[in-house]
Amino acid sequence: MLNFSLPDSPVLATLRALAAERILVLDGAMGTMIQTLNMTEEDFTGNGHIHGPGCRHHYDAEHPQQGNNDLLVLTQPQAVEDIQFEFAMAGADILETNTFSATTIAQADYGMEAAVHDLNVAGAQVARRAADRATAQDGRPRFVAGAVGPTNRTASISPDVNDPGYRAVTFDELRIAYGQQIDGLIEGGADLILIETIFDTLNAKAAIFAAHESFARAGRRLPIMISGTITDASGRTLSGQTPTAFWHSVAHARPFSVGLNCALGAAAMRPHMAEIATVATTHTCAYPNAGLPNAFGAYDESPDQTAAQVAEFARDGIVNVVGGCCGTTPDHIRAIADAVAPFAPRKVPA
Repeated sequence: MLNFSLPDSPVLATLRALAAERILVLDGAMGTMIQTLNMTEEDFTGNGHIHGPGCRHHYDAEHPQQGNNDLLVLTQPQAVEDIQFEFAMAGADILETNTFSATTIAQADYGMEAAVHDLNVAGAQVARRAADRATAQDGRPRFVAGAVGPTNRTASISPDVNDPGYRAVTFDELRIAYGQQIDGLIEGGADLILIETIFDTLNAKAAIFAAHESFARAGRRLPIMISGTITDASGRTLSGQTPTAFWHSVAHARPFSVGLNCALGAAAMRPHMAEIATVATTHTCAYPNAGLPNAFGAYDESPDQTAAQVAEFARDGIVNVVGGCCGTTPDHIRAIADAVAPFAPRKVPA
């Protein structure tokens, strides 16, 4: 059972007031921006001895770390901060932390489970610095969303076709891992928690439960944003839920926003967002990819193309928050922010 007796963070009232005035803007893709930097193994590991400001420990990289983007908040914090700052200056109100895979479950692939607390504290601190830099330049408030990814395991589906009853992870294992992550994000200064790219709603439920346990430890409730992902033309999540069913499965969390991200470009995402907008009794959020990846895994949709499609979401009154996922650059976010500016935000049902 979730505890709603804790005081809300003052950020919630601020976000609600801003969201009543205009469509808020989330940032774009961290992963594909990092890829453009062409970092080497040495860049990822800091020459093999991993440490960063505020780290409780030094970590020796016993496994290859190239591609472990979360690690860069310790070894290349300025590079991460500069990307987030670019997104902020492009018009983003909310900056995501570079912590999408910063759980013990996901970091096990790299042998970096012990670094999870430091990864999340540093991830929030780096994003906070980027947000404060941007605010110092233009006076606009920015908010830091602690990014909580789905992990690389699913609680609802067996990874073994020969054993349908098998599960690679339990609810409690997910809850504990998410709790460790969210504790670090709160300690580092995150303003809200973004549970994103949800392909299995049971994983999301574990993250929601863990968030409320972390809030109890912190003594205050942070706003929660919840974002699922539709995996194919069927219009369902990987675990089989329609957008409407997904909303009803997470509504008990009383999130600040609910919506969709990743997997689809804006054109394919639109009918699913429209469905969520008709049933959700909170703010809605959409941050699609820059189209679908090409044969080389790159995203070809231009900023103007993506922005024109997202503007239709705004024109039709189905969104309160918009941004970009895979393939979206600061130029995409700037174009999206400009495109939705003339439109009023969706009216949240009473």
